[in-house]
Amino acid sequence: MSEEQTADQTPAATGGPDVPPDHLAINPRSPFFDADKLQRGVGIRFKGVVRNNVEEYCISEGWVRVQAGKTMDRKGQPLTLKLSGPVEAWYEDLGENPPVAKA
Repeated sequence: MSEEQTADQTPAATGGPDVPPDHLAINPRSPFFDADKLQRGVGIRFKGVVRNNVEEYCISEGWVRVQAGKTMDRKGQPLTLKLSGPVEAWYEDLGENPPVAKA
């Protein structure tokens, strides 16, 4: 099997029911917002550290957005920073050893 075929069969690529989507945001204005998936609780590991302040993530592109302190833009939305690195996501409601979506 080639490396490309193996990469396409990862849980993140197949979009199985037990792994979070590749791209998800908590802002309702975003096209990547999904309330049903967020209600399940999504855990994020960024660069090997579990983070609980992630506003948006993309596993395939390898980045997360986090809020930049208490700073707001002119429309009252929090300013965010885009950080690059390896991202892993899982549903927290699946218990101790859930399937992890990663690139």
